[in-house]
Amino acid sequence: MLAQESPVSRPPLPPFTRETAIQKVRAAEDGWNGRDPAKVALAYTPDSRWRNRAEFINGRAEIEAFLTRKWAKELDYRLIKELWTFADDRIAVRFAYEYHDDSGNWFRAYGNENWEFDADGLMKIRHASINEHPIEEADRKYRWPLGRRPDDHPSLSDLGF
Repeated sequence: MLAQESPVSRPPLPPFTRETAIQKVRAAEDGWNGRDPAKVALAYTPDSRWRNRAEFINGRAEIEAFLTRKWAKELDYRLIKELWTFADDRIAVRFAYEYHDDSGNWFRAYGNENWEFDADGLMKIRHASINEHPIEEADRKYRWPLGRRPDDHPSLSDLGF
């Protein structure tokens, strides 16, 4: 499936309950941990609008290009997202991720995202505020094999983030 194609729906669908909002957050985390830009882009509406730090991104093609650039420089990327709050068709999350650059320098980034979904469960708006800082390799907290975070791995709250 090409990134320009749209799935019929992407459950869970709004209006969200606490349970379905948590499911939506975990699905987003799993997708991003898979680091497949074309696949991740399908979770967004074809005309999705993003603010990611100071960058403004519009539509799936730009989302896919952004994620391709991101994961080419943020190596061994691992992410945890956690529900902050939700209402109707909106979800707010907080997150932290770790990665290293091509020189082996490790970083941890913290942030908040505000999401708005269409009736089919596709994200139409994403606003992300992110701060990062260098960490020592020994201070890493995310050491699971690349891909989906294991269900028994500590959450952000468990880690004190």
